[in-house]
Amino acid sequence: MNWWTRALKSLISADERDRLDLFRMFPSIRRFLAARHHYAYMRIASDLLFIFILLLGLFGPREPENNIAVFLSWGVIWPAIVLSWFFVGRMWCGICPFPGLGVFLQNKGWTLNLPVPRFLQKYGVYSSVFLLALIIWTEIVGGLDRSPLGTAYFLLAIVFGASLLSVLFSGQAWCRHLCPLGRISGAAATLAITEFRPDHDKCRGCTTFACKRGAPGKRGCPVYLGAFNVQNNLHCLVCGHCLPACDRDSPQFLLRNPYSELIRNKGRYITCTYIVPFLIGSQLARFFRETPNYTQLQAAFGLSDAVLFSLLLVLGFAVVLGIIHYGSRLFGITEDPMFGKFSPMVPILIPMSFTGELVYRMHYFTAGVGDFIPTAGRQFGLALLERLHFTVPDFPVQMLAAVFMLNGTIAGCYILWQFCLRDFAGLVAFRNFIGINLLIIALLVAYLVVIF
Repeated sequence: MNWWTRALKSLISADERDRLDLFRMFPSIRRFLAARHHYAYMRIASDLLFIFILLLGLFGPREPENNIAVFLSWGVIWPAIVLSWFFVGRMWCGICPFPGLGVFLQNKGWTLNLPVPRFLQKYGVYSSVFLLALIIWTEIVGGLDRSPLGTAYFLLAIVFGASLLSVLFSGQAWCRHLCPLGRISGAAATLAITEFRPDHDKCRGCTTFACKRGAPGKRGCPVYLGAFNVQNNLHCLVCGHCLPACDRDSPQFLLRNPYSELIRNKGRYITCTYIVPFLIGSQLARFFRETPNYTQLQAAFGLSDAVLFSLLLVLGFAVVLGIIHYGSRLFGITEDPMFGKFSPMVPILIPMSFTGELVYRMHYFTAGVGDFIPTAGRQFGLALLERLHFTVPDFPVQMLAAVFMLNGTIAGCYILWQFCLRDFAGLVAFRNFIGINLLIIALLVAYLVVIF
């Protein structure tokens, strides 16, 4: 069987035995990740871009139409990160510049090296979701996505948080427990077409656990996992630190059905339980804010933008949370004797929630990409570039958005169908199955109404 035929089968098949190990099929991928200097080059490129944006934001023009830092941050880098979720999971986190200063301080020995406290491990997810909500609120209401200086301060705030935790604790505690961008990336990574997993047969009998602890001259896992501990895509950064440390050739980089992890874990991830309703609710609020109806509603009730958008955020979160609870009641099964409580509607809605985020970022990109080169021309005094303005028509962008959202809806219906076909065969009444599908379609209609 040709490799591309095997790859296609691994993407389509729900059988985990059909996953394709890309390390075995393409050894150059493994060699690339295992060679730490390759990652060093990518980290340096990421750091240089980060410093460039910081300098532009801090010392460049304050007007977004005269400073490319805003579009580089919110229109290029962030949409690229969102798009990467669907293919390589949290790999971006492996080259993220935010923990760079903290890692430098740790390498210099400027850290207390304390163990990560239990409360941070247990309640960090709630703090992460709150910080994510704060970022989205500030981005929209505070105009963070239109302010070069605000963008720079935002980036510095994350660097400060990551560095502070690096000084206090070993490893990258910020990335594992508090980073809101890492948290949303981890939840989205459950939908990726790839996964980083150990070969447990090769791990059996290992006593060094070098993939987690490190080895002489080789750094261990920065987020306290180690290859042998990786069971899902939530926390693994696909950073490759474990590859040179493991002497058993255990780590695998698998091509898979993108819905297999959601079907297998059935909504047991507490991260996704909070991220999904907030994301969908916030996306509907963000899209609605761009419609004329938002301005009319604001004028009718005499509310400020901050108050009205805050109310819509809370309302959107509450409504989607209600849909999840009602859908779970229709499903009828929320606890299993083998793996405990779960929320079946959360994995069903994960494709829609992250597709919605991609669509929102795509709208921002297409709205600003035509003025990016002229902005660079105005900022750096190159008059010729100012003439290269163009506009992306709304209609094809809306059609593409509709196709993406329809794909997310079909994926949700597929996950529900797999639940009812496999683990819960015969346990969900047909009318309830139809009712859950109607809830999914109702959310799609809500998206299409606010998008169009």
